[in-house]
Amino acid sequence: MDSFSSGSSSSSQPSPDAIMDQVKTQLAQAYAEQFIESLRGKAFEKCVTSPGKSLSSSESSCISRVVDRYIEATGIIMRTLVNTPR
Repeated sequence: MDSFSSGSSSSSQPSPDAIMDQVKTQLAQAYAEQFIESLRGKAFEKCVTSPGKSLSSSESSCISRVVDRYIEATGIIMRTLVNTPR
């Protein structure tokens, strides 16, 4: 019987809090993966003009600026969402 099956309760089944913590962790991991993929795509699209074996100094500089701005903007959005009354 898996942890989501119904039946007699047993001490081996996870508590609702443990399940919620696991869901929160999985959501955070999915968000981080989406964030990195989105950031990679935006930076590459904006900065890499001619793909090759290595980045030019201007491409590297551009990627650094895009990453900084993207992280800054995401932080502003997250702070706004957290501070918005519901």
